[in-house]
Amino acid sequence: MQNHMTMLQRLPGFAAALWWASLTVVGFLVVPLLFKFLPTPAMAGNMAAKLFAAQTWVSLGCGLLLLMFSSPKSRLPPAEWSKSAIVFIVFGLLLALLSEFAVAPRIVARENLKLWHSVGTALYVLQWVSAAAVLWRVLGGRPRS
Repeated sequence: MQNHMTMLQRLPGFAAALWWASLTVVGFLVVPLLFKFLPTPAMAGNMAAKLFAAQTWVSLGCGLLLLMFSSPKSRLPPAEWSKSAIVFIVFGLLLALLSEFAVAPRIVARENLKLWHSVGTALYVLQWVSAAAVLWRVLGGRPRS
């Protein structure tokens, strides 16, 4: 039973790390490489849109898992990180949803592309910062007795 609880206690750290690392890899490595190596910007943009959509679902999965573990009704004792991270979790999830369902359709439709691309980039960077703040708190917190 002790080993099972230890595994459960590590899941929030894993979810936070996956969220932040996936945002980092997709947004700051893979997408720039698409624009560098694919033959046309249109091809790169189409593939980037698909990757960002997939990233939204990764963000939502990780964020919801973190919300479940930060709940007082969780099977784990409340952790120090839960109260300080909840705002960043919710904010990051809202940013992911806004990016996917408000900004991305405008970029795909090529509607005022410069404006919406800038807004999308800002929302992505803010989500990345939120995920980093969550990761920092989860890795620094200890379960309360």
